[in-house]
Amino acid sequence: MFEYKINSKSKKSKARVGFFNTPHGDIITPVFMPVGTVGAVKTMSPADLETAGAEIILANTYHLHLRPGENLIKKAGGLHKFIGWNKPVLTDSGGFQVFSLSEPALKRRGVKTVKPARISEKGVEFYSHLDGSRRFMTPEDSIKIQESLGADIIMAFDYCPPANSSKLKVQEAVSTTHRWLARSLKVKKRSDQLLVPICQGGVYRDLRFFSAETIKSFNLGANAIGGVSVGEKKEKIYQAVEWCTDILPEGSPRYLMGIGYPEDIAEAVERGIDMFDCVLPTRLARHGVVWKKSKSSVKKIKGADYGYEQVNLLKSKFKGDLDIIDEACRCKACRGGLCKSYLRHLLLEREPLGIHLLTFHNLVFVFDLVSDLRESIKSGTL
Repeated sequence: MFEYKINSKSKKSKARVGFFNTPHGDIITPVFMPVGTVGAVKTMSPADLETAGAEIILANTYHLHLRPGENLIKKAGGLHKFIGWNKPVLTDSGGFQVFSLSEPALKRRGVKTVKPARISEKGVEFYSHLDGSRRFMTPEDSIKIQESLGADIIMAFDYCPPANSSKLKVQEAVSTTHRWLARSLKVKKRSDQLLVPICQGGVYRDLRFFSAETIKSFNLGANAIGGVSVGEKKEKIYQAVEWCTDILPEGSPRYLMGIGYPEDIAEAVERGIDMFDCVLPTRLARHGVVWKKSKSSVKKIKGADYGYEQVNLLKSKFKGDLDIIDEACRCKACRGGLCKSYLRHLLLEREPLGIHLLTFHNLVFVFDLVSDLRESIKSGTL
């Protein structure tokens, strides 16, 4: 269980194509994991996801813990049965959300006085983004919740500081993350779940090296890189990834958390990353934005023979556009001959079908891109 095997390796870079075994099926890497925060990728049924090409989805421990609760999901037979998805599932630890979500989310809901999350050695005190109630989560709690949820791959509870944090603050987060990892491992009981540690360290090379060496020493079968795409420039993200993959073992999958732009995925694959997740393809779709292949685009994708355009269908110029988004696309909208004018109309009328069709399109774009990158690795062009 959780065997990882490299099937093809680039001679030009760190890129590789691999095979990753889980209790609910095999994953071919590199792989993109769509985010199903509350147990559903927005507007997509499990059958839709499978048709689009999803091999694994991500769900959120924080959200599922608050509602409907891990005990109900456990009673239902676990997350796979509860949501009707028979392929692999990864749950994040909730660590990022308890820091980032409660305060800003409550302020957006009109709550004026909000207490920020507070960290201690024991865990994190935070306030639910749903009702403002006081909560406390420890590394042990996170593991127990994830064991009840029953995902194939679970994440260690970590401390992810903002991008503008001082080096001293990032160093504190790294040390806390390592201590919490040891505690997470100590309480983990299920052998049919893979616990994945997270490398922190921000944009500081020495801290990234230290964190990567530390989590490597646990030899847990897979490793993740966190603390990127939290406000820093792209070049800093690529640099941090390079530092980490220099250290993290080649014989285990490497997971880069929160990366979703096409060019970023390609850059990360070149640097030896195997797994990705991001809300971006689905979030953009909800705002009328789609990705389409383009030979002449300034947005180039390393390892692909095409670039891409980011198109906002809500713009007035698409009101009478009777062309489909992309002739080469296999999604429901493009394959079905649905024009941009109609899709725009659905969005303006707040018809859920419009968001569904754009979500399907964007996910197909990402899944096909990752498939193309695999072929580029095999052919030696990436």
